[in-house]
Amino acid sequence: QVRLVESGGGLVQAGDSLRLSCAASGLTISSYAMGWFRQAPGKEREFVGITSQGSGSTYYKSSVKGRFTISRDNTKNAMFLQMNSLKPEDTAVYYCAATGDYFVRPDSDFEYWGQGTEVTVSS
Repeated sequence: QVRLVESGGGLVQAGDSLRLSCAASGLTISSYAMGWFRQAPGKEREFVGITSQGSGSTYYKSSVKGRFTISRDNTKNAMFLQMNSLKPEDTAVYYCAATGDYFVRPDSDFEYWGQGTEVTVSS
């Protein structure tokens, strides 16, 4: 059974940093492209960033580029999202996801999803 479990969310002030983790079981993340998504209250879920399998190249939503960084630790079978210079508009539930799509895109069909971790940024 595949499980993705996010952690690390919380309440922070604008300008602070948070590091989200996504622990995987039942799949080997090095064989999957991975992504981070978020859903703000009253809004649709949106893409935040993706990392390809293999090279591990990354691609980010323009509004987080330069502030957010995705990384993987294949030895721990985990992915991370380092979020710096947080803004109130970053407030959302953050989800990690996995796809077998080698040529991953923001609109790829992600087969596996975590339950989410909540991030609240106060002004």
